[in-house]
Amino acid sequence: MSAERRISAMPTWDGFLVPVLRVLSDGSTRQARDLQDYVADHVGLSDEQRSETIDSGQLRFRNRINWAVSSLTRANALERPRRGSYVITALGEQLLADHPTVLAEHHLRQVPAYRDHVPARRSGTAPDLPTAVAVRHDDLDPIEQIDDGINRVHTEVAAQLLERLRSANPEFLEQSVLDVLVAMGYGGVEQRARRIGGSGDGGVDGVIDQDALGLARIYVQAKRYAAGNSVGRPEVQGFVGALHGHQANQGVFITTSNFTRDATAYAQSVNASIILIDGERLTTLMIRHGVGVQTVQMYSVVKLDEDYFE
Repeated sequence: MSAERRISAMPTWDGFLVPVLRVLSDGSTRQARDLQDYVADHVGLSDEQRSETIDSGQLRFRNRINWAVSSLTRANALERPRRGSYVITALGEQLLADHPTVLAEHHLRQVPAYRDHVPARRSGTAPDLPTAVAVRHDDLDPIEQIDDGINRVHTEVAAQLLERLRSANPEFLEQSVLDVLVAMGYGGVEQRARRIGGSGDGGVDGVIDQDALGLARIYVQAKRYAAGNSVGRPEVQGFVGALHGHQANQGVFITTSNFTRDATAYAQSVNASIILIDGERLTTLMIRHGVGVQTVQMYSVVKLDEDYFE
Protein backbone atom coordinates (compact mmCIF):
# COMPACT_ATOMS: atom_id res chain seq x y z
CA MET A 1 0.00 0.00 0.00
CA SER A 2 1.69 3.16 -1.15
CA ALA A 3 1.21 6.53 0.46
CA GLU A 4 -0.91 8.92 -1.55
CA ARG A 5 -0.05 11.99 0.51
CA ARG A 6 2.27 13.34 3.16
CA ILE A 7 0.95 14.75 6.42
CA SER A 8 2.41 17.71 8.25
CA ALA A 9 1.98 16.31 11.77
CA MET A 10 1.95 12.79 13.05
CA PRO A 11 -1.50 11.76 14.33
CA THR A 12 -2.00 11.18 18.04
CA TRP A 13 -2.58 7.56 19.05
CA ASP A 14 -6.35 7.87 18.67
CA GLY A 15 -5.80 9.48 15.27
CA PHE A 16 -4.54 6.06 14.16
CA LEU A 17 -7.76 4.25 15.14
CA VAL A 18 -9.54 4.77 11.82
CA PRO A 19 -6.42 4.04 9.69
CA VAL A 20 -5.90 0.74 11.55
CA LEU A 21 -9.49 -0.29 10.87
CA ARG A 22 -9.23 0.79 7.24
CA VAL A 23 -6.06 -1.20 6.62
CA LEU A 24 -7.72 -4.32 8.08
CA SER A 25 -11.12 -3.67 6.47
CA ASP A 26 -10.20 -5.96 3.57
CA GLY A 27 -10.45 -8.90 5.97
CA SER A 28 -6.73 -9.61 5.98
CA THR A 29 -4.83 -10.92 9.00
CA ARG A 30 -1.61 -9.03 9.65
CA GLN A 31 1.31 -9.36 12.01
CA ALA A 32 1.73 -6.40 14.39
CA ARG A 33 4.87 -4.93 12.81
CA ASP A 34 3.56 -5.46 9.29
CA LEU A 35 0.30 -3.78 10.30
CA GLN A 36 2.17 -0.77 11.68
CA ASP A 37 4.02 -0.32 8.39
CA TYR A 38 0.82 -0.55 6.36
CA VAL A 39 -0.87 2.03 8.59
CA ALA A 40 2.13 4.37 8.31
CA ASP A 41 1.90 4.09 4.52
CA HIS A 42 -1.86 4.62 4.62
CA VAL A 43 -1.66 7.92 6.50
CA GLY A 44 1.41 9.07 4.56
CA LEU A 45 4.07 9.32 7.24
CA SER A 46 7.34 10.77 5.95
CA ASP A 47 10.71 9.11 6.46
CA GLU A 48 11.53 11.80 9.01
CA GLN A 49 8.36 11.08 10.97
CA ARG A 50 9.08 7.34 10.89
CA SER A 51 12.50 7.97 12.42
CA GLU A 52 11.21 9.99 15.40
CA THR A 53 11.83 8.30 18.73
CA ILE A 54 10.47 8.75 22.24
CA ASP A 55 12.71 8.91 25.32
CA SER A 56 12.73 5.14 25.73
CA GLY A 57 14.21 4.79 22.23
CA GLN A 58 11.08 3.32 20.66
CA LEU A 59 9.94 4.70 17.33
CA ARG A 60 7.14 7.16 17.98
CA PHE A 61 4.88 6.01 15.15
CA ARG A 62 5.10 2.37 16.21
CA ASN A 63 4.32 3.30 19.80
CA ARG A 64 1.22 5.30 18.82
CA ILE A 65 -0.08 2.70 16.37
CA ASN A 66 0.49 0.01 18.96
CA TRP A 67 -1.68 1.95 21.42
CA ALA A 68 -4.40 2.24 18.78
CA VAL A 69 -4.25 -1.48 17.98
CA SER A 70 -4.29 -2.39 21.67
CA SER A 71 -7.27 -0.13 22.36
CA LEU A 72 -9.24 -1.54 19.43
CA THR A 73 -8.46 -5.04 20.66
CA ARG A 74 -9.75 -4.16 24.14
CA ALA A 75 -12.96 -2.95 22.51
CA ASN A 76 -13.26 -6.25 20.59
CA ALA A 77 -13.01 -4.30 17.34
CA LEU A 78 -9.95 -6.41 16.52
CA GLU A 79 -9.16 -9.96 17.52
CA ARG A 80 -6.00 -12.06 17.56
CA PRO A 81 -6.47 -15.33 15.68
CA ARG A 82 -2.93 -16.19 16.74
CA ARG A 83 -0.26 -14.50 18.81
CA GLY A 84 0.88 -11.17 17.37
CA SER A 85 -1.66 -11.18 14.52
CA TYR A 86 -4.76 -9.04 14.13
CA VAL A 87 -7.97 -9.15 12.10
CA ILE A 88 -10.98 -6.84 12.11
CA THR A 89 -14.24 -8.05 13.70
CA ALA A 90 -17.86 -7.27 12.89
CA LEU A 91 -17.80 -4.67 15.66
CA GLY A 92 -14.71 -3.09 14.11
CA GLU A 93 -16.46 -2.88 10.75
CA GLN A 94 -19.45 -1.26 12.42
CA LEU A 95 -17.24 1.29 14.22
CA LEU A 96 -15.60 2.16 10.91
CA ALA A 97 -18.99 2.56 9.24
CA ASP A 98 -20.26 4.77 12.08
CA HIS A 99 -17.06 6.83 12.31
CA PRO A 100 -15.45 6.79 8.85
CA THR A 101 -13.20 9.80 9.41
CA VAL A 102 -12.76 10.40 13.15
CA LEU A 103 -12.90 7.77 15.88
CA ALA A 104 -11.94 9.10 19.33
CA GLU A 105 -11.48 7.42 22.67
CA HIS A 106 -14.82 8.70 23.95
CA HIS A 107 -16.42 6.67 21.15
CA LEU A 108 -14.60 3.55 22.36
CA ARG A 109 -15.79 4.22 25.90
CA GLN A 110 -19.33 3.62 24.66
CA VAL A 111 -18.33 0.02 23.89
CA PRO A 112 -18.92 -2.15 27.01
CA ALA A 113 -15.86 -4.33 26.45
CA TYR A 114 -13.56 -1.29 26.30
CA ARG A 115 -15.24 0.42 29.23
CA ASP A 116 -14.85 -2.71 31.37
CA HIS A 117 -11.14 -3.01 30.58
CA VAL A 118 -10.23 0.67 30.68
CA PRO A 119 -11.91 2.62 33.49
CA ALA A 120 -11.80 6.41 33.28
CA ARG A 121 -9.18 6.47 36.00
CA ARG A 122 -7.84 3.70 38.19
CA SER A 123 -8.17 4.26 41.91
CA GLY A 124 -5.27 5.72 43.84
CA THR A 125 -4.11 8.33 41.34
CA ALA A 126 -4.85 12.04 41.15
CA PRO A 127 -7.85 11.89 43.52
CA ASP A 128 -8.64 15.56 42.96
CA LEU A 129 -9.48 14.97 39.29
CA PRO A 130 -12.86 13.87 37.92
CA THR A 131 -13.32 10.09 37.90
CA ALA A 132 -16.63 9.61 36.13
CA VAL A 133 -15.45 10.79 32.72
CA ALA A 134 -12.24 10.83 30.75
CA VAL A 135 -10.14 13.94 31.41
CA ARG A 136 -8.89 16.01 28.50
CA HIS A 137 -5.10 16.04 28.45
CA ASP A 138 -5.03 19.82 27.90
CA ASP A 139 -6.95 20.33 31.15
CA LEU A 140 -4.17 18.78 33.24
CA ASP A 141 -1.07 20.48 34.56
CA PRO A 142 2.29 18.89 33.57
CA ILE A 143 2.58 16.75 36.71
CA GLU A 144 -0.99 15.53 36.30
CA GLN A 145 -0.23 14.69 32.67
CA ILE A 146 2.66 12.47 33.80
CA ASP A 147 0.46 10.78 36.41
CA ASP A 148 -2.30 10.35 33.87
CA GLY A 149 0.07 8.84 31.31
CA ILE A 150 1.57 6.38 33.79
CA ASN A 151 -1.92 5.50 34.97
CA ARG A 152 -3.01 4.71 31.41
CA VAL A 153 0.05 2.55 30.82
CA HIS A 154 -0.56 0.63 34.06
CA THR A 155 -4.22 0.14 33.16
CA GLU A 156 -3.27 -1.26 29.78
CA VAL A 157 -0.57 -3.55 31.21
CA ALA A 158 -2.97 -4.74 33.95
CA ALA A 159 -5.49 -5.79 31.29
CA GLN A 160 -2.73 -7.63 29.42
CA LEU A 161 -1.60 -9.38 32.61
CA LEU A 162 -5.12 -10.61 33.34
CA GLU A 163 -5.51 -11.84 29.78
CA ARG A 164 -2.26 -13.81 29.97
CA LEU A 165 -3.01 -15.26 33.42
CA ARG A 166 -6.46 -16.39 32.30
CA SER A 167 -5.03 -18.11 29.23
CA ALA A 168 -2.12 -19.76 31.09
CA ASN A 169 -2.35 -23.19 32.67
CA PRO A 170 -3.46 -23.38 36.33
CA GLU A 171 0.05 -24.34 37.49
CA PHE A 172 1.44 -21.11 36.08
CA LEU A 173 -1.15 -19.04 37.94
CA GLU A 174 -0.41 -20.90 41.18
CA GLN A 175 3.31 -20.13 40.85
CA SER A 176 2.62 -16.52 39.85
CA VAL A 177 0.57 -15.76 42.94
CA LEU A 178 3.32 -17.23 45.13
CA ASP A 179 5.85 -15.05 43.30
CA VAL A 180 3.72 -11.99 44.07
CA LEU A 181 3.44 -12.82 47.77
CA VAL A 182 7.18 -13.47 48.03
CA ALA A 183 7.86 -10.16 46.26
CA MET A 184 5.67 -8.48 48.88
CA GLY A 185 7.94 -9.84 51.61
CA TYR A 186 6.12 -12.95 52.76
CA GLY A 187 8.30 -15.99 53.34
CA GLY A 188 11.23 -14.01 54.77
CA VAL A 189 14.63 -13.49 53.20
CA GLU A 190 14.84 -17.21 52.40
CA GLN A 191 11.68 -16.91 50.34
CA ARG A 192 10.09 -20.07 51.74
CA ALA A 193 7.18 -20.62 49.35
CA ARG A 194 6.22 -23.73 47.46
CA ARG A 195 3.44 -24.82 45.16
CA ILE A 196 1.47 -27.89 46.24
CA GLY A 197 -1.37 -27.79 43.74
CA GLY A 198 -2.58 -30.89 41.97
CA SER A 199 -4.24 -34.11 43.08
CA GLY A 200 -4.04 -34.63 46.80
CA ASP A 201 -3.37 -30.98 47.50
CA GLY A 202 -5.89 -30.91 50.33
CA GLY A 203 -7.76 -27.97 48.82
CA VAL A 204 -4.82 -25.54 48.72
CA ASP A 205 -2.44 -24.60 45.90
CA GLY A 206 0.56 -23.23 47.77
CA VAL A 207 2.04 -22.60 51.19
CA ILE A 208 4.38 -19.95 52.54
CA ASP A 209 6.44 -20.58 55.68
CA GLN A 210 6.82 -17.40 57.66
CA ASP A 211 9.61 -18.86 59.80
CA ALA A 212 12.40 -21.36 59.27
CA LEU A 213 10.63 -24.14 61.21
CA GLY A 214 7.30 -23.68 59.45
CA LEU A 215 5.45 -22.90 62.66
CA ALA A 216 3.61 -19.98 61.01
CA ARG A 217 2.19 -20.76 57.61
CA ILE A 218 0.03 -18.99 55.08
CA TYR A 219 -1.91 -21.20 52.69
CA VAL A 220 -2.83 -20.00 49.22
CA GLN A 221 -5.65 -20.85 46.84
CA ALA A 222 -5.59 -19.60 43.22
CA LYS A 223 -8.61 -19.78 40.91
CA ARG A 224 -8.23 -19.06 37.22
CA TYR A 225 -11.66 -17.72 36.29
CA ALA A 226 -12.79 -15.83 33.21
CA ALA A 227 -14.19 -12.32 33.42
CA GLY A 228 -17.76 -12.36 34.71
CA ASN A 229 -17.36 -15.77 36.37
CA SER A 230 -17.23 -14.73 40.01
CA VAL A 231 -15.93 -16.80 42.90
CA GLY A 232 -18.86 -17.51 45.21
CA ARG A 233 -19.31 -18.43 48.85
CA PRO A 234 -19.07 -22.24 48.29
CA GLU A 235 -15.52 -21.93 46.93
CA VAL A 236 -14.43 -19.75 49.86
CA GLN A 237 -16.09 -22.16 52.30
CA GLY A 238 -14.17 -25.00 50.72
CA PHE A 239 -10.93 -23.09 51.21
CA VAL A 240 -11.75 -22.42 54.87
CA GLY A 241 -12.44 -26.12 55.31
CA ALA A 242 -9.08 -26.91 53.73
CA LEU A 243 -7.38 -24.57 56.20
CA HIS A 244 -9.01 -26.41 59.09
CA GLY A 245 -7.74 -29.66 57.59
CA HIS A 246 -4.21 -28.25 57.70
CA GLN A 247 -4.78 -26.86 61.21
CA ALA A 248 -4.13 -23.39 59.82
CA ASN A 249 -5.86 -20.08 60.41
CA GLN A 250 -4.29 -17.86 57.72
CA GLY A 251 -5.10 -18.02 54.04
CA VAL A 252 -5.03 -15.97 50.85
CA PHE A 253 -7.59 -16.68 48.13
CA ILE A 254 -6.65 -15.16 44.77
CA THR A 255 -8.66 -15.17 41.57
CA THR A 256 -8.36 -13.67 38.11
CA SER A 257 -12.02 -12.58 38.26
CA ASN A 258 -13.79 -11.25 41.36
CA PHE A 259 -15.74 -12.36 44.44
CA THR A 260 -19.46 -12.24 45.06
CA ARG A 261 -20.79 -10.24 47.99
CA ASP A 262 -21.72 -13.46 49.79
CA ALA A 263 -18.18 -14.75 49.40
CA THR A 264 -16.71 -11.53 50.77
CA ALA A 265 -19.14 -11.42 53.70
CA TYR A 266 -18.42 -15.04 54.56
CA ALA A 267 -14.64 -14.49 54.52
CA GLN A 268 -15.07 -11.60 56.94
CA SER A 269 -17.26 -13.64 59.30
CA VAL A 270 -15.06 -16.69 59.93
CA ASN A 271 -12.49 -16.95 62.71
CA ALA A 272 -9.66 -17.69 60.29
CA SER A 273 -7.89 -14.74 58.71
CA ILE A 274 -8.87 -14.94 55.03
CA ILE A 275 -7.64 -12.36 52.53
CA LEU A 276 -9.46 -12.20 49.19
CA ILE A 277 -7.57 -10.75 46.21
CA ASP A 278 -9.45 -10.24 42.96
CA GLY A 279 -8.02 -9.85 39.47
CA GLU A 280 -7.73 -6.07 39.57
CA ARG A 281 -5.89 -6.08 42.88
CA LEU A 282 -3.68 -8.97 41.74
CA THR A 283 -2.48 -7.11 38.65
CA THR A 284 -1.94 -3.94 40.72
CA LEU A 285 0.30 -5.93 43.07
CA MET A 286 2.15 -7.53 40.16
CA ILE A 287 2.92 -4.13 38.65
CA ARG A 288 3.86 -2.57 42.00
CA HIS A 289 6.24 -5.40 42.91
CA GLY A 290 7.63 -6.09 39.43
CA VAL A 291 6.20 -9.57 38.84
CA GLY A 292 5.54 -10.34 35.18
CA VAL A 293 6.47 -6.80 34.09
CA GLN A 294 9.63 -4.91 33.19
CA THR A 295 10.49 -1.28 33.82
CA VAL A 296 11.26 0.31 30.46
CA GLN A 297 11.48 3.99 31.38
CA MET A 298 12.12 6.06 34.51
CA TYR A 299 11.13 9.72 34.81
CA SER A 300 12.65 12.41 37.02
CA VAL A 301 10.64 15.54 37.79
CA VAL A 302 12.63 18.57 38.93
CA LYS A 303 11.75 21.90 40.50
CA LEU A 304 13.73 25.01 41.25
CA ASP A 305 15.96 24.73 44.35
CA GLU A 306 15.27 27.96 46.17
CA ASP A 307 17.92 27.15 48.79
CA TYR A 308 20.59 27.21 46.10
CA PHE A 309 19.89 30.89 45.38
CA GLU A 310 19.81 32.01 49.00
